[in-house]
Amino acid sequence: MAHSIAPDVMTKVSPTPKGIPMKKFLALGGVLAVTAAALVGCSGGSDAGSCQNKIVHSDATQVSMWAWYPNFKPVVDLFNKTHKDVQICWTNAGAGNDEYTKFSTAIKAGSGAPDVVMLESEVVPSYIADGSILNLSKLGADKVKGNYSEGAWSDESKDGDAYAIPVDGGPVGMLYRADLFQKYGITKVPTTWAEYAADAQKIRAASGGKTLMTDFPGNGRAYQTALFAQAGNTPFALTGKTSMSIKADDAASTKVLGYWNDLVQRKLVGTEDASTTDYNTHLVDGTYASVIAAAWLPGYLQGFTGADKNAVWRAAPVPQWDAANPTQINIGGSAFAVSNQAKDKKAATEVAMDIFGTEAAWKIGIEKAALFPLWKPILESDYFKNKAYAFFGGQQINKDVFLTAATDYKGFQFSPFQNFAYDKLTDAVNSTNKAKAAPAQALATYQGNLVTYAQQQGYKVAQ
Repeated sequence: MAHSIAPDVMTKVSPTPKGIPMKKFLALGGVLAVTAAALVGCSGGSDAGSCQNKIVHSDATQVSMWAWYPNFKPVVDLFNKTHKDVQICWTNAGAGNDEYTKFSTAIKAGSGAPDVVMLESEVVPSYIADGSILNLSKLGADKVKGNYSEGAWSDESKDGDAYAIPVDGGPVGMLYRADLFQKYGITKVPTTWAEYAADAQKIRAASGGKTLMTDFPGNGRAYQTALFAQAGNTPFALTGKTSMSIKADDAASTKVLGYWNDLVQRKLVGTEDASTTDYNTHLVDGTYASVIAAAWLPGYLQGFTGADKNAVWRAAPVPQWDAANPTQINIGGSAFAVSNQAKDKKAATEVAMDIFGTEAAWKIGIEKAALFPLWKPILESDYFKNKAYAFFGGQQINKDVFLTAATDYKGFQFSPFQNFAYDKLTDAVNSTNKAKAAPAQALATYQGNLVTYAQQQGYKVAQ
């Protein structure tokens, strides 16, 4: 459920360069646009660069912040204009792992970390585990808990306490080519995975294999994790500072991987790696009739090269195992945490809570940065609910699909070593896609790898 910056479908985006994950493309664009700056720290200890914004009230407490959101400067400027007691000194220290490397280095060194840091939700548990970020509930953050859904808040929490304030998310739906569905005889949009598989068979037969229902990439990582979770998999539970349970090869995961492996082996879906140039083109040229995707993907689709000019795109809820009892999933999400080096912890917490805590700030985030909000006052507003998207023929995709997906999402517990888990999941999926292992066997190997690694990190593991 890796964080992905949510581009608005009305925003023109250049094709993703080969080798750069889609989820980081817009963010990296912001990094590339930043000119080199001297490593001069702001008040608060940031040594990744001087402020990239104006300090309006010079006598106020300054809080340093690292974040890579696109078009983030107007949001920071708005905060500084409206807060006389606290000012943000913002630096783009790099996107994703680039920022995390600098942050971890500064934490280990004992100086140089920002007061407030942007983190993808999946890495929050890792920083909780090593003590890099503070318990914000103890600093008053629970007063804004009601502004977020249960799932959004729990993604940033441990043992009921929040360690980061949610910002944006990636609720999941199904984006599909209505014109291809009609062409190949699909008269009803599938609402269950059983219907989805049956329709995949119809599309392959009717198109002679020219078009497949979708792709099941070996490097899906967050994608597969979300699909497993939808069926009931809860792979990680942190039961103490040095204890956890791991259940990555349970019945739910085996069912899901078995389902997709059946489609793969019958050649009803593709298996090409996601985020390559060819894959991006195949999403829009008619190779695939649908894609299971987070709310941030539509903005990328219209920028990919090779698009079918006659394509008719629509959005629908993600298929379910039990249509009567839907389970919503999420791919992506980010939040603001306070580092253990924060000079003024209360001021830093105020910044984390308030930076995206107004309607004005969120309208900038939606219109200019194309984020999918987790802040309920804007998430549930008529403005966002009724927003029409030209790419989808004027469909109000938030109201039709993504609002329910976001508000009904119950959360997910990531591991304290999520990148390792993702790497081993990739090995497992690739082994089944290439028919080198059965789903149960691949997941058993995945489970074994996770347990061994956790024990090597000093955890007592229950299976």
